[in-house]
Amino acid sequence: MGIRLPSKIHNAKQILKLQSLLSRNQSSVPKGHCAVYVGEIQKKRFVVPISYLNHPAFQDLLHLAEEEFGFDHPMGGLTIPCEEDAFIDLTSRLNAMSVM
Repeated sequence: MGIRLPSKIHNAKQILKLQSLLSRNQSSVPKGHCAVYVGEIQKKRFVVPISYLNHPAFQDLLHLAEEEFGFDHPMGGLTIPCEEDAFIDLTSRLNAMSVM
């Protein structure tokens, strides 16, 4: 018996899996991580643990990405339309929670 993930997480994982197959020639992403492009105008690439996809705050960002881009992410990874500082703050908090 399997556990059903929310559709956003499942769809994001499918996108990442397909994109990883297509972008083998690009910079590699460690196993258990995904590439995320963040920014409203200038996009910056971050590599984050896949475990972040389960956090409600990160899911809110995925929802914004879905509304703005659908499931077509031309950068080769998830594209999240938020300010870089806000993303860094969120990932710093998630990292601190995982260390505890």
